[in-house]
Amino acid sequence: SCFQYSFQENGWGTYLAERLVRKCDVVNRGISGYNTRWAKLILPRLITENTSADSIVAVTIFFGANDSALKELNPKQHVPLEEYAANLKSMVQYLKSVDITAGRIILITPPPLQESAWEKACLAKGDKLNRCNATTGQYAQACVQVARECGTDVLDLWTLMQKNQDFSSYLSDGLHLSTKGNSFLAAQLWSRLENKLSALPSLLPYWRDVDHTNPEASLL
Repeated sequence: SCFQYSFQENGWGTYLAERLVRKCDVVNRGISGYNTRWAKLILPRLITENTSADSIVAVTIFFGANDSALKELNPKQHVPLEEYAANLKSMVQYLKSVDITAGRIILITPPPLQESAWEKACLAKGDKLNRCNATTGQYAQACVQVARECGTDVLDLWTLMQKNQDFSSYLSDGLHLSTKGNSFLAAQLWSRLENKLSALPSLLPYWRDVDHTNPEASLL
């Protein structure tokens, strides 16, 4: 959901799309509530073997908040830690198999969990607190380790957000990103993407550069 909702107003996906307008399209394939077990199965449908790898400049993989749900309280979304790491590796390996190189892949760890706020959200739905920050941190560490082993870049949100001791402002309900959290993620991600993407040429010439007497010469 932190990915699916990224195209909402002030979302981190919207931020990236604005900076890359007329350079490349930012495609949102985040699916709320999913975990790596399910994502591994659908990835080949999202990026097929027939996809032109040359047309893809970057891929982000952002999982862990659902996988790290406590098994006894949320068995449907929970994925064991070792399987989570294996699933991330599998997704990276699949992308490599369709010629998307490791240098174009960025793994993103889950953000930290603000337990008291998320507990209120759970109680409002008649549920118990079904996640804890220490467990989420284990999954974040596993994500960092997978990136290290696979040679990809990684954005360790769990660690970076907690450098600010009161990280609750980054979260809207203890789990999902607030406007400030979206801005933080966008800035951190852009710092990793800027060198790769800022040199992309603009699609089609600036309007003042079009030969209005012979537009075909400029546009075809």
